[in-house]
Amino acid sequence: MALLEAASTTPAALRRGTTTDPRRAERAARRRTRLQRLAIHAGSLSVLLLGWWLVTRTGLVRPLYLPPPGDVWDAFVRANTDHPVSAGSERIVRGEQNYYLWEHLLASLQRIAIGVGGGVLLGVPLGLLMGTTWLGVVLEPYLNFLRSLPPLAYIGLLIVWFGIGDTSKIWLLFLAAFPPVAMATISGVRGVREDQVNAVRSLGASRRQTLTAVVLPATLPEVLTGIRVATGFAWTTVVAAEIANGIPGIGGLAYLAGEQLRTPLVIASILVIGLAAIALDLGLKSLEKSLVPWRGKA
Repeated sequence: MALLEAASTTPAALRRGTTTDPRRAERAARRRTRLQRLAIHAGSLSVLLLGWWLVTRTGLVRPLYLPPPGDVWDAFVRANTDHPVSAGSERIVRGEQNYYLWEHLLASLQRIAIGVGGGVLLGVPLGLLMGTTWLGVVLEPYLNFLRSLPPLAYIGLLIVWFGIGDTSKIWLLFLAAFPPVAMATISGVRGVREDQVNAVRSLGASRRQTLTAVVLPATLPEVLTGIRVATGFAWTTVVAAEIANGIPGIGGLAYLAGEQLRTPLVIASILVIGLAAIALDLGLKSLEKSLVPWRGKA
């Protein structure tokens, strides 16, 4: 009788979700964690905006140095719409410098994509060679030297070599992205376990097969981390890259607005740069999770 009662109540219990499902409980826990983090971020952002508004409202800081949030929002809207040149003028201009803000951002993203892409295409193969051959002993000091140079140290030289067009900007972004990718690849190759390499070699694998079957998969997490770091370096370099003739470009717009003392537009551009960098990093983290799902797992 008890067995019949248990059998009859089981479907209802399943429908009510009262049974213990480890996977469902884990998903629910992850959902609660995400909601808690979202609430924390929203709360901290609200506090920051309120503090910003209070500081500007009370006049503790002059608007030239820190404009109120409303002025920054107006500058953002103005940069994305058609508007008169000045109050009462019939002449209509398009965004800022005849480009919308999203077009400035897209131009910078294209430059970064080419620069970082070139850094990946050259940095990964060179890192593999330096990690597995004698080239590492010869080239690593020069790689470290290049990694230690700030971008502003050679932007003038690149302009002399390649002019003020996109070529010098892309080269600067490439030089910012290449060393992290190469260094991460070298670190990944040197971290491959020797017993894994010896195991496949003992089974008759060639050098190429060992590289593709063991070294590359083991190195991939480090390479993806290097790409994330390189992308971050490229973003921090974008303003320097677009100092000269950087329009269209979000870094060039921020620099030009600063020269014109248009602080609201400067802050709006900085916020766009930061938010775009966060979005890029989140995308790269998602790519890393899909390509190396075993990372961080025993």
